[in-house]
Amino acid sequence: MASLSSVRWLTRALVATPNPGVWRGLGTSAATRAASRSQGEDVRVEGAFPVTMLPGDGVGPELMHAVKEVFKAAAVPVEFKEHHLSEVQNMASEEKLEQVLSSMKENKVAIIGKIHTPMEYKGELASYDMRLRRKLDLFANVVHVKSLPGYKTRHNNLDLVIIREQTEGEYSSLEHESAKGVIECLKIVTRTKSQRIAKFAFDYATKKGRNKVTAVHKANIMKLGDGLFLQCCREVAELYPKIKFETMIIDNCCMQLVQNPYQFDVLVMPNLYGNIIDNLAAGLVGGAGVVPGESYSAEYAVFETGARHPFAQAVGRNIANPTAMLLSASNMLRHLNLEYHSTIIADAVKKVIKVGRVRTRDMGGYSTTSDFIKSVIGHLHPYAG
Repeated sequence: MASLSSVRWLTRALVATPNPGVWRGLGTSAATRAASRSQGEDVRVEGAFPVTMLPGDGVGPELMHAVKEVFKAAAVPVEFKEHHLSEVQNMASEEKLEQVLSSMKENKVAIIGKIHTPMEYKGELASYDMRLRRKLDLFANVVHVKSLPGYKTRHNNLDLVIIREQTEGEYSSLEHESAKGVIECLKIVTRTKSQRIAKFAFDYATKKGRNKVTAVHKANIMKLGDGLFLQCCREVAELYPKIKFETMIIDNCCMQLVQNPYQFDVLVMPNLYGNIIDNLAAGLVGGAGVVPGESYSAEYAVFETGARHPFAQAVGRNIANPTAMLLSASNMLRHLNLEYHSTIIADAVKKVIKVGRVRTRDMGGYSTTSDFIKSVIGHLHPYAG
């Protein structure tokens, strides 16, 4: 119970503290944090919020261009500090990783594209993307899966949230060959981190006015590892009597999401399951191009697409869908307390989709990325300027 007490204390501190903390959704003011920094730390545009930008691989740079164009048209007071980190473009090194980390630690807020992880083993098991998330302790990944008005899919009017622990589990990078032809891959589950992500999920549900949290697991097979995760979720659930708590085995969860996704509200799960469910759920509302995501630590917030795909086959073809990245950028502005700019950008993106004249190929249309950006900017004009 000592561990639970420490979790209670941590959560109370995160919610109550007037200082910048974990995530904007629990009342953190990144705007206050950014404004309070010394002007001598970097050359900055007066009155603009500094944000680290990491374009990543695949269509990432094209999506970031979309963000910059829309921000410019909407006169958003944000100054991007752009860095490049890529294992497939020979732009990855310890020095570059430290530069990115330094920028993120200074600015506290970042927007990033997918940093592609090659499958080839070159002596280092942990990818740069994984190392970046670990060093910043980005333990909570949040993907809000919501249907877009005007774009019909098999299931409409969906509204569910997937919360994924992303600093341990199967992504611990602990593998070795114990005997010739025998590989052992370790899955790490700790009480501290399981309680932390469970607490985050229930706090999120409370703050956002949601009614139910479902813990997703495979404790029937991994009785100790997933058993511990499930036990921690149950212990934390007792602290939130007003939030309904359910559990579901991961394979059944996949089937239920396809058959009846309306039964879900907030789902919390370990690392690998979250990666799979993020992508499955994104497919329910239109695919990787339309679902935003974000990751949080106690100090930093990183905004990205909900389903992380580089879409390498689309590079340079001007066909990528910028919806997910633009909605993620809108969420970032809300985190910065720039509510007005956040709202007009999100509304403009949703109006383009609802009208239906401009749609990229992944949504059944023939429009280019540039067409979509132009249309979004056109819907900003009644507000911007």
